[in-house]
Amino acid sequence: MLFLVAALLLLGVVMGAVAHAPLELTVVAAVVIAVWLGIFALRERHGRRRHTSTN
Repeated sequence: MLFLVAALLLLGVVMGAVAHAPLELTVVAAVVIAVWLGIFALRERHGRRRHTSTN
């Protein structure tokens, strides 16, 4: 529960910072985050496939 509160607090701080950042910086940050999440999703999918085949 504490993790959720901290995550929401951090989201509020980041959203406040985005409101004052230039549009180009916001777009670059969004692309970096999207690529990071995509790589994470691919690694998770690959890792789960490898573990389920041994069961």
